[in-house]
Amino acid sequence: QVQLVESGGGLVQAGGSLRLSCTASGRTFRSYHMGWFRQAPGKEREFVAAIGWSGLLTYYADTVKGRFTISRDNAKNTVYLHMNGLKPEDTAVYCCAADLARPSTVSSEYDYWGQGTQVTVSS
Repeated sequence: QVQLVESGGGLVQAGGSLRLSCTASGRTFRSYHMGWFRQAPGKEREFVAAIGWSGLLTYYADTVKGRFTISRDNAKNTVYLHMNGLKPEDTAVYCCAADLARPSTVSSEYDYWGQGTQVTVSS
């Protein structure tokens, strides 16, 4: 079992940057593919980015491509989401998730979820 804890959210002005972190418990973190998803008020959860267990494969939603970067440090059991050029429409609760099968873009395929961290972008 994996427990995930996100951090790094906050309030930022449009055009600013944040780095989200997701730290996992357990010694098997390096076996898991990781994803970031977000959910804004009144909207469905949406895929943001995913990364394979080795860090070599990454996937991004079109809405964040070129602005966000996902990375991981297996020695620290941590996956990151570097967010640049933030827009008000990026405002949401961001959650990380872990999956053994593949770095999926589909939330239902993930086995473990963190509680999330709030990101608010002011205009």
